[in-house]
Amino acid sequence: MSAALAQMRKEGPELRADDPLAVLERAFRDFSGSSLLKRGGRVSEVSATHYKVLGLSSSVRLGDIVYSPSHPSEGAGEVVQITLDTVVVAPYGRSTEMRVGDAVFTSGALTLSPGASWRGRVIDALGRPIDGGPPLVPDTLPAGAAEGVPGALSRQRVDKPFLTGVRVIDIFTPLCFGQRMGVFAGSGVGKSTLLAMLAAASAFDTVVVALVGERGREVREFLEDTIGAEAMAKTVAVVATSDESAMMRRRAPDTAMRVAEHFRDRGDRVLLLLDSITRFAHALREVAIGTGEPPVARGYPSSVFTDLPKLLERAGPGRVGTGSITAILSVLVDGDDHNDPVADSVRGILDGHIVLERGIAEQGRYPSVNPLSSISRLAPKAWSDDQKIVVSKLRAMIARFEDTRDIRLIGAYQPGSDPEIDIAVAQVPVIYAALNQSPKDGPSTDAFGDLARHLKKQDKPNVAKAG
Repeated sequence: MSAALAQMRKEGPELRADDPLAVLERAFRDFSGSSLLKRGGRVSEVSATHYKVLGLSSSVRLGDIVYSPSHPSEGAGEVVQITLDTVVVAPYGRSTEMRVGDAVFTSGALTLSPGASWRGRVIDALGRPIDGGPPLVPDTLPAGAAEGVPGALSRQRVDKPFLTGVRVIDIFTPLCFGQRMGVFAGSGVGKSTLLAMLAAASAFDTVVVALVGERGREVREFLEDTIGAEAMAKTVAVVATSDESAMMRRRAPDTAMRVAEHFRDRGDRVLLLLDSITRFAHALREVAIGTGEPPVARGYPSSVFTDLPKLLERAGPGRVGTGSITAILSVLVDGDDHNDPVADSVRGILDGHIVLERGIAEQGRYPSVNPLSSISRLAPKAWSDDQKIVVSKLRAMIARFEDTRDIRLIGAYQPGSDPEIDIAVAQVPVIYAALNQSPKDGPSTDAFGDLARHLKKQDKPNVAKAG
């Protein structure tokens, strides 16, 4: 048997060598280099979130893309389960458009070819432009480093800090290139605004923004007003709104990560903003339960906690000679419970967490960061020895102020009883005022200097000297 027929049988239906279709297939392949015949199947069952196909089990892999000529826009989907007889497909559109008996064909794994022209563009989870601009131009350069997670010992060290321009972060939870940080907050506490302020950081060559499960009304406002035209010029935005299928919301973070990996392998310092990892977990849960996987933790199947580290470990420093991906992910804590399964799992994967509290936001302090609950595991690499001492004293002073808030409110504390409390009462409100910052204020280039100047204006010489 010829090599061409062997390849044809691998990709298409088996045919006799003297069959007219086999002759036609061989001629088409010699002329175009592609296969004329495609292996397909038929839809056997349709549900609200999935459909099943007979006849594809031996020719697809998990994650392959399939399509239906009868429903080109709604029938495309991804293989999420394979059995001996059937293939379960989670559609990118609406599975209810499919009908039993519809033909379904495979087109292999999803491929993306990001390029420099992708900066400033908005795409969907499949890499298609949705901003009304011209078609995306793929990169003409050869592929960079191998895809996937770099080996543990082949990664660069994370030891170079950068300024975010947000005072409360640069002082209490400073970041380094290649770090993975989580912003933990309930709904309506200001996490999207904080992410937009971080997107304006001038330290990065490329910014990738993934909006997963976002309200459609807010996408344009977030990109045009909150991030702004200047930052958008170096930004690639991947959008999957809340009304899109679970597969589109599940695919969006992977697409954003692939774009970030491309620019990292080109040597760029990439900032990846993902809002939110919780909605990604919700999409994972919906797809997994649709395939019959049982829930194990507050409704989440076990595969959710396997897929989360697979995605997050792809961020971070690249191999020697490449760039890095600094990932900042928002974690929407359900019911303000910071110990829900997704938040707890993600906190153990990341290199630190920034906690936004509703009580702080209700006081009108933005960003509503709690400096006592927020931690950056790489902060010692960013602080100087003097800054480390200052931050330690600031934390102790804030803790003293917050611990005695109730007894001071009821009048149970008399000024002069404890000098440390007296100093905290005088200084902490000034510190809070210095940390207040909005996007209109612009980024801070010297957070510690701004704090010292603010304290000096209040005529507090002892603390000003410490700063």
